[in-house]
Amino acid sequence: MAAEGIAGRAWPARTREDAKGRGLLPDRHPTADFFVCDIFDALPKDDLASMEHPMFSLATRPDLRILRYEHNGTGITVTPSVRGLATIHDKDILIYCISQLMAAINMGRAVSRVLHLKAHDLLVATNRETSGDGYQRLREAFERLAGTRITTNIVTGEVETTTGFGLIESWQIQRHSRAGRMISVMVTLSDWLFRAVLAKSVLTLSRDYFRLRKPLERRVYELARKHCGRQAEWRISVEVLLKKSGSASPRRVFRKMIRDMIAADSLPDYRIEEEPGDILRLSPRRAAGGLIEGAPLLSADALEAAKALAPGWDVHALEAEWKAWWAGSGRAKLRSADRAFLGWVKVRVG
Repeated sequence: MAAEGIAGRAWPARTREDAKGRGLLPDRHPTADFFVCDIFDALPKDDLASMEHPMFSLATRPDLRILRYEHNGTGITVTPSVRGLATIHDKDILIYCISQLMAAINMGRAVSRVLHLKAHDLLVATNRETSGDGYQRLREAFERLAGTRITTNIVTGEVETTTGFGLIESWQIQRHSRAGRMISVMVTLSDWLFRAVLAKSVLTLSRDYFRLRKPLERRVYELARKHCGRQAEWRISVEVLLKKSGSASPRRVFRKMIRDMIAADSLPDYRIEEEPGDILRLSPRRAAGGLIEGAPLLSADALEAAKALAPGWDVHALEAEWKAWWAGSGRAKLRSADRAFLGWVKVRVG
């Protein structure tokens, strides 16, 4: 059985004071400007279906199992290629592609399933190493994503079909450097995933998602982000979490892994607590009184401008929602909180 544990040497972005000491990977590219702080549409985004259902292996070695999952009428079968199942770390590529597409859509640009990517930008954005090894692991990730086949009846974009597809339809290296490194690559996403993007069936992730060391931490964060979101709490049994995570570990081992996760307290924006009856309680991190710790301050002029942009809306409710979004999406250091807030309002009410 493939082991679940700390990933290899090349996975994950952004260092902040509130993340120090919680076992996160270091920020490998602290001066990178890929994420322009005031352009919130460039934040990492993930599709709801793969956040809800286990479609990626949590193994750190080649995983050749066929995964089968059924829950509340949804069925998924994930079949590996000879290189194994696509892993939760391989998913970084899909998150990057989704983020690029959503940024383009929100700026009114035409999009298609075919993306032309700079390999270096992808590595930096997901906080991977940009060494020769980093490029080689990126190529291997493309191969696993293209080779892994999904059969499911999950609805995306309000369309339910039972279909089989690869996580990406195809990929092609377009340029190599003299040293043999990948420079640019063309990726064709599956129609299933592209339909989810067009329907905006996505959620924004914390940038610290890419700094989580363990595959199970990433998977539990996804589930917390999907189910808890901005609610006060979300409760789930250890048995159901084991099923929804896609972990191959026995329940007693899984329970120990969750207890270790609770002790490490590494999840961005969410806490996990154990309750009687083998129940776990997940809740957003909040300061006393329900306020967002370190949230940016907005000027009176910005609130007045927001009223003009959103007539009939409760501007203070919008302010609270924006601050919660800011905290949940990575607590970026903003050049101008007012401009970032007003840009968010335009999209929120548009």
